[in-house]
Amino acid sequence: MNSARSISVAIIFSFVSTTGFGAGESVPSVAEGQDAVTDVKWDAEKQVLSGKAKVDGKLTVTVNCSGLTPKDPNTSRGRTWFKGRDPKTDQCIFEINRHQGDAEWSLSFHTQGKYFAKKKYDPEPLPKYKECKDKLPVPILDGNPGWIKMYWRCWEIAFTKLRKPQEGSGFVSNWLDEGFPGGRHGPRIFQWDTIFMMMFARYGHEVFPAIQSLDNFYCKQYDCGYICREIRETNGIDFVYGGRGNTINPPIFAWAEVESYRLTGDKSRFEMVLPVLEKYAEWLNRDGDPRARNWEENGRISKTAEHRLYWNTPLGSGMDNSPRPTNKGAGWVEMSCQMVIMYNHLAIMAHELGQKEKAEKFRREAKAIGERINKWCWDKEDNFYYDVDGEGKHFRKMTMGGFWPLLAGIAPRERAEKLVGHLKDPKKFWRKMVFPTLAADEKEYVPEGFYWRGGVWAPTNVMVIKGLQKYGYEDFAAEATEKYLAGMYHVFENNKHVKHTVWEVYAPDFLSPAKGGRGSKPHFVGWSGCGPIQLLFENVMGLRPNGINKSLVWKLRRTDRHGVKKLNVGGAWLDLVCDKRDSANSPARVTLKADGNFTVRLAGPEEEKTVELKAGREVKVTVK
Repeated sequence: MNSARSISVAIIFSFVSTTGFGAGESVPSVAEGQDAVTDVKWDAEKQVLSGKAKVDGKLTVTVNCSGLTPKDPNTSRGRTWFKGRDPKTDQCIFEINRHQGDAEWSLSFHTQGKYFAKKKYDPEPLPKYKECKDKLPVPILDGNPGWIKMYWRCWEIAFTKLRKPQEGSGFVSNWLDEGFPGGRHGPRIFQWDTIFMMMFARYGHEVFPAIQSLDNFYCKQYDCGYICREIRETNGIDFVYGGRGNTINPPIFAWAEVESYRLTGDKSRFEMVLPVLEKYAEWLNRDGDPRARNWEENGRISKTAEHRLYWNTPLGSGMDNSPRPTNKGAGWVEMSCQMVIMYNHLAIMAHELGQKEKAEKFRREAKAIGERINKWCWDKEDNFYYDVDGEGKHFRKMTMGGFWPLLAGIAPRERAEKLVGHLKDPKKFWRKMVFPTLAADEKEYVPEGFYWRGGVWAPTNVMVIKGLQKYGYEDFAAEATEKYLAGMYHVFENNKHVKHTVWEVYAPDFLSPAKGGRGSKPHFVGWSGCGPIQLLFENVMGLRPNGINKSLVWKLRRTDRHGVKKLNVGGAWLDLVCDKRDSANSPARVTLKADGNFTVRLAGPEEEKTVELKAGREVKVTVK
């Protein structure tokens, strides 16, 4: 019987940078069994920790590796296993098993952040709400003063979610957090939450440039291009739940970057971000299998299927419990549309950087994917876009995923009209609170909003409303937004448990937070700030700012006194106020002012007028 002993060795070193421990440093061996491990060295270029070991039975090696992700260890003699990572101590543990003798071992780490130019965190103070409130846009909406109250409460909550990188995390920028407390797993940053938060947070760009929140994903990108959907805030390590197959969120970073640019007029990030997102697109275009173990090589396109569409998992898509096809070869409408959106916005970024050939290549790719979606996913009987399996058979579940063709702009006009019909149907999506993420006539639908089986969520509402806007359904987009905000405000004022807050997810058939699953979290700003801030400006008031050319289109449809003061568009500060009028067909009397040259196009019920503003000069205009 083998009487070999088991000993443990702790390798202790100091974290020096986000890409390594310091080139050429010799790492001392310490603790119990100190003489068992020798010649420990760190190769910063190759990201490899190596050494020699005297083994008599089993040798357990523990390595403090804050901020880095290990690969499987190797040994010259005997067998080696990576035992895992202790989430409390952030230590990596591996074992060398050998009856007796010497062995050389190595532990390799993934390199991260190679394609992102920003390598370190430059400390910056976090702004405070009370000190900065007077620098935020001031909305005016006399017909719905409660929505203004909800607007300011969302900003107040958002400021409590601003964060600085923790030492050892490897994060490079301050960020706006989504607000998950994290529980036993600890706090994490979430990819698609952060992307959608940018849609409202860009309206406070002058106070806090929230778009930099995405930097902490870019700096954690792997050499292969992969970016994990969740990353721990304490140590910068990927959080993986249920396997790496579940770690790809909607790939729409480029959309957020361009939307920020459209408001601020600042494209300085594009040169730094484009290489990251190109590499991410390259990884996503590797053939993928939901059951594959080699996640570095396992992308998100179903190359073996004739349709060559993209897939995801319910958890990876962010729609955790949504009924979806999960076998190899599947093609998802939403994931494929998100790739169209990604490529079209990469094209904008490349064009702005003067890379016209690359921009055209991205546009061609977007067009080709859109054509495949229309060929394979449209169902003529149900007039809906369905996911497909590996054989191209429709997976007939009417989820929010089927409306992404509107935002992607790939639906032919007649198909868009059919999709709008579903949204207006009270038996499907036009419920007490809009829009549920699963049609109400599906058997999995839960009226109380069991997460993504009926729950009303900010990101999918933004997707639908912006898609309606893209296709010219302005009145319906406004009506839907107002119904959504009215429901949010009812809960804001009347919830008996927590008042004067906004929630993570709402019930579709009750004016209440959703129930079931993990329920709904309060104070969720978070992406639930999108409705009371972004959609309030853009789809209730009808403001369409363009910071790129210092202009704004104002679609005048409301009859109450409404508008905004101290709105920053492209660095220009604007005051825009429309007086109360008798009806939507009455002339609109508008007062405009800017601190610099600025163009405003007013769209009334019968005519449009373009006004050229000069610095400091107030202009009054009547539009029929």
